[in-house]
Amino acid sequence: MKLSFGEKLRLLREDKEINQTKLAQATNMTQRKVSYLECGKYEPSISDIVVLCRYFNVSADYLLGLSDRKNT
Repeated sequence: MKLSFGEKLRLLREDKEINQTKLAQATNMTQRKVSYLECGKYEPSISDIVVLCRYFNVSADYLLGLSDRKNT
């Protein structure tokens, strides 16, 4: 079963052992936006995807569910 964008984001955040507020501060987002991205209430923009991929050092393909490999 493929994980959604939000599920992958939450798992990456939890693997890094940070809360939504810390992620929001590190990526210049609000905690609410991080929460909405994780629960699927908000679709990420391209710039959101780029920022999150750089922060977690993963490929966009991984974050978008197109690949199971974190890095290319």
